Amino acid sequence: MKILIVEDEVKAADYLRKGLTEEGYSVEVAHNGVDGLHMASVNNYDLLILDGQLPGIDGLAMLGAIRQSSDVPILMVTARARVEDRVKGLQSGADDYLTKPYAFSELVARVQVLLRRRMGGRQVTEESVYRVADLEVDPIRRKVVRSGQRIDLTTKEFGLLALLMRRKGEVLSRTEIAEQVWDMNFDSDTNVVEVAIRRLRVKIDQPFERALIHTVRGMGYVIEDRPA
Repeated sequence: MKILIVEDEVKAADYLRKGLTEEGYSVEVAHNGVDGLHMASVNNYDLLILDGQLPGIDGLAMLGAIRQSSDVPILMVTARARVEDRVKGLQSGADDYLTKPYAFSELVARVQVLLRRRMGGRQVTEESVYRVADLEVDPIRRKVVRSGQRIDLTTKEFGLLALLMRRKGEVLSRTEIAEQVWDMNFDSDTNVVEVAIRRLRVKIDQPFERALIHTVRGMGYVIEDRPA
């Protein structure tokens, strides 16, 4: 699932990006309304998290512009807590409204609800589930199944697996994995990625006949179904 955050406060945006990435989502960030509107118009996102007060283009104006051509779910996150502000945001096209300060767990719950609502209560579609061979990852329900067997993962493990599955067949470097999953500048002396891959393999590969997570020497890691 791909999410766009439009938030002018850099620390707040980084906090959200890091947290949602750890939850297994693919996240992009814009720090003003102009960039946010452009990104929303040229990319396909599953959900937008939009601050109500933005430089360049105000959040409500951006909301109105997006609603002219898209029904993408939009969660407004703003310090404007008055009832009339919430009503105005919802009437302008927001699907939900969350006031600052908020608990991150509540934001995640609202994101999950909006994504499920976008599914219209139907069965999860083929496009919304990542598949490689007999491995299935449902990023909305946060469910991992291989050969019909449910696999329980930690938050970090799920984020790592979701990243690999989104980019299946593509070799990801340790640097990119560290930046995407741990939101950290990669240090060649750290083995955090190797340790995480090893733990993931214990759950995803070892109990089954065929390995899906592969090491590409000198380059990184890839998940794909290779011939035996």
